[in-house]
Amino acid sequence: MDDKGIYTDFKEQMTYGEYLNLDQILSSQTRLSGHHDEMLFIIIHQVSELWMKLILHEITSAITAIQRDELPEAFKMLARVSRVQTQIIQAWDVLSTLTPAEYMEFRDHLGRASGFQSYQNRQIEFALGYKQPHILKIYEKDQALAAKLKRSYEAPSIYDVSIKALAKAGFPINESLLQRDFSMTYSGDDSVADAWLKVYQDVDTYWDLYQLAEKLVDIEDSHQQWRFRHMKTVERIIGNKTGTGGSSGVAYLKTVLNHRFFPELWDVRTKL
Repeated sequence: MDDKGIYTDFKEQMTYGEYLNLDQILSSQTRLSGHHDEMLFIIIHQVSELWMKLILHEITSAITAIQRDELPEAFKMLARVSRVQTQIIQAWDVLSTLTPAEYMEFRDHLGRASGFQSYQNRQIEFALGYKQPHILKIYEKDQALAAKLKRSYEAPSIYDVSIKALAKAGFPINESLLQRDFSMTYSGDDSVADAWLKVYQDVDTYWDLYQLAEKLVDIEDSHQQWRFRHMKTVERIIGNKTGTGGSSGVAYLKTVLNHRFFPELWDVRTKL
């Protein structure tokens, strides 16, 4: 192999590590307990947060694309979200190698810090339409972050803009939905159900809307798989103990499994 062309002089050039800020990233794993397995715990959560950042980057751009009637562009972004979701689902498999005894060696060092407080996870839930007002209180310590979360909380979700896309296509959507308070969690509407049914009954005519619906189902399906793997991993490691952040732990994680982001897209399967 001829490797004479490989560049080795970086005195005046940017390196791979500098481009990625690797010194900063790789020095951010501070074990408070010094316990061997705390490194696993930190890295899994940091990696998941990076993937969440990409999910938010793609899903917020997809919302904008749908608002601009650029559905094919949104499909590419939403397909990428689904691929990223497979990564954060599989991360639970790695964390599940942490045994209860190992976790208890450093759990007390977490204090009240908890994955329950992940603001990016909340932003993803907001973007998907699940909005709970009491959650915002967690972030009041940081005014800039609290303001950012409030903007996400009040913004239309991807399903809100998808419902508007149905209206733009000529479907008789309940007008109050199009002007509703987007800080309220969507619970369903007959006009939306009727519109999606017609889309699925005439796929050729409404191909783009059909594709949008299926992309949304992909994302909700994967998000619920992530929630389930989260719940089972927590149950495996701490059983039914209260979470470090004060939540009921497994009991809370089980309740959110029952929530549906896009109810009509699941109901339509029964109606077809």
